[in-house]
Amino acid sequence: MGKMTEKEEELEIEKLSGVGEATAKKLKDAGFSDLMAIATAPPTTLAEVCELGEATARKIIIEARKKLKMGFISGNELLEKQKDIYRITTGSKALDTLLGGGIATQSITEAYGPFGASKTQLGFQLCVNVQLPMEKGGLNACAVFIDTEGTFRPVRIIDMAKAVGLDPKEALNRIKVARAYSSDHQILLAEKIPDLIREKVPVKLIVVDSLTALFRAEYIGRGTLADRQQKLNQHIHFLQRLADRYNLAVYVTNQVMAKPDIFFGDPTAPIGGHVLGHSSTYRIYLRKAKGDKRVARMIDSPDLPEGEAIFRITNEGIRD
Repeated sequence: MGKMTEKEEELEIEKLSGVGEATAKKLKDAGFSDLMAIATAPPTTLAEVCELGEATARKIIIEARKKLKMGFISGNELLEKQKDIYRITTGSKALDTLLGGGIATQSITEAYGPFGASKTQLGFQLCVNVQLPMEKGGLNACAVFIDTEGTFRPVRIIDMAKAVGLDPKEALNRIKVARAYSSDHQILLAEKIPDLIREKVPVKLIVVDSLTALFRAEYIGRGTLADRQQKLNQHIHFLQRLADRYNLAVYVTNQVMAKPDIFFGDPTAPIGGHVLGHSSTYRIYLRKAKGDKRVARMIDSPDLPEGEAIFRITNEGIRD
């Protein structure tokens, strides 16, 4: 079966069992405008949005999954699907090698490390490099930057764009930036990304800088930890669904906390606990070295060996 067009999928929604015209309108208004969005949604979310019973919502989701033939596939079919994975260059050959060729689509790459480790700089560089043609390590596409700490600097983008031969004004135009002021606002902004894609903005990279800052600020004390982790878990899984659904790359930065009980090795650990540790496809630890040098260490990956890469932060951006 060939892949459905968005228009065909929209028509298919109204044919789903349990979906009348009014429910279809509510679904579309809430951003569930194609079968994949419905098929991958939690039943509770769908029930709330459409003012339906959870059993009805579950039925609608099962119907959408049947239409999309979402069942088991063979290892060979999965291998074919993974041929669609693209990579965005970081600007440093050493760092690209560590990452298996660059930041991968269909996955979440998390960079964590102390202040000044250049996590944000890497985010800026990717926003510029995703715009490059494929032969230069880009995807000829746009980026979305969700800024939770007021870190986005257009002036830095201009320097990086000039260095790779892009028109700075056009480069800034192809980065859609939004400042998030609360964890709920951050989640809402992520949920608006499919609208941008439907408006024909070719988004192939989402940067969230930082993923955990607002959650950490709002949920204080042990009593709120379970709620925080649950909300963070839903948010990161939504980002992963976007990566799969639109074949795009997600790059998130994360803060670290001190672990005073560690006597040997590095006394810092990433925020977000096991939820984030298990959800990120690739996890790299960045730290400062002498002068403009930075060290990246691969901490976790399903298909790449552990290793280290040294790169530089220059006026032109990230280089070897």
